[in-house]
Amino acid sequence: MTPRVTVVGGGLAGCEAAWQLARRGVGVDLFEMRPVQGTEAHQTDLLGELVCSNSFRSAERTTAIGLLKEEMRTLDSLVMRIAEAHRVPAGGSLAVDREGFARGMTDAVAQLPGVVVHRAEVSTLPDGLVVIASGPLTSAPLTSALRALFGAEYLYFYDAIAPIVTTDSIDMSKAWRASRYGKGGDDYVNCPLDRDGYETLVAEIVAAEKVELKSFERCVHFEGCLPIEEMARRGRDTLAFGPLKPVGLSDPRTGRRPHAVVQLRQDDKNATLFNMVGFQTKMTYAEQRRVFRTIPGLENAEFVRLGSLHRNTFINAPALLRPTLQTHARADLLLAGQLIGVEGYLESASAGYLAGVNAARLALGREPLVPPTTTALGALLAYVTQPGRSEFQPVNANYGLFPPLDGRRMRGAEKKLAMAERALGDLGTFRTDAASDVANAA
Repeated sequence: MTPRVTVVGGGLAGCEAAWQLARRGVGVDLFEMRPVQGTEAHQTDLLGELVCSNSFRSAERTTAIGLLKEEMRTLDSLVMRIAEAHRVPAGGSLAVDREGFARGMTDAVAQLPGVVVHRAEVSTLPDGLVVIASGPLTSAPLTSALRALFGAEYLYFYDAIAPIVTTDSIDMSKAWRASRYGKGGDDYVNCPLDRDGYETLVAEIVAAEKVELKSFERCVHFEGCLPIEEMARRGRDTLAFGPLKPVGLSDPRTGRRPHAVVQLRQDDKNATLFNMVGFQTKMTYAEQRRVFRTIPGLENAEFVRLGSLHRNTFINAPALLRPTLQTHARADLLLAGQLIGVEGYLESASAGYLAGVNAARLALGREPLVPPTTTALGALLAYVTQPGRSEFQPVNANYGLFPPLDGRRMRGAEKKLAMAERALGDLGTFRTDAASDVANAA
């Protein structure tokens, strides 16, 4: 009889887990509660919907996320396959057509042998082997079930979504197209600000009316995805050194670098939509329209989606998870995705990859695997499962998580490239072990 595993959640982690299980000959019951039960952030019932940016961030090996892309590609990740099939111009980054990507994910999972997609909410923990990848917007009943099992409080933070505008509504007599330092061609739309315009925008952002939190909610923001107004409050020049930094850009009309630049990145394959990079916000809708239309080039912007704020839930992973992503409380229960405190699309998918591989190995009577900590995958998951960590907060892949290089004194890009070379070398044995079940299934 073919073993089966229950996967809860049809996001990036859940789909990646289902893909890895199916490739190893293990049946999957994949539960996605949409459209039966919606969330505060999702707009469709498609699997793998990207609710925030359409960017998977840098594709360069000098960044840990660029290295993670190489590792996941080597490990035959479904998310990487679909992302590259629906890639849109984004300079040195990997960005995708949002709808095309989600449809590609939905179709790919639906066609997997032995996978049944159930459109239903899971309110209690299923019996048998289970992967919970329900994401940061896990429903209240399932959250309660997990809390009852763990006997520990959840932590949470707030995440924010950036607005999207139509391309035709951008005034290109004021904006221009270019990438920083010429990387990737004319992939971004740039709206320039002089010093007075920048300071006026910052003042307006700070003064704008915001969505109020309920009295029982506490506001804890993830540093990697701060609302624009939170950054503005930290100092007059914070945005100019953050998402509005003008480095690597020259206005072709003046030949000079502006004081600050608002960048917009292509959001769909046909380039009819652009999202405002770094402008995730909790301003009210009316205030967003008013404030953002003061930006040169966006005076007549047509917003197809405005920014919003939603609650993201994650567990105290260092206290609750083993390095294999099995829970201490239940060896047949694995957790993956943003729920475990990894932040970012590919980071979530990578956790889904390991949970899927290990759930398959458990179903087949084999020992689960732990990736080398010298790899981007291993360093990230080692961080979130290291016991004894206090004040745990979500984390992106970054080279600061990696163990030091033995006996080599290097800095900057040279050091990062050396770490990347070591990682890809060390990935070999793990990849062979992880792929052995695929070969056996074939």
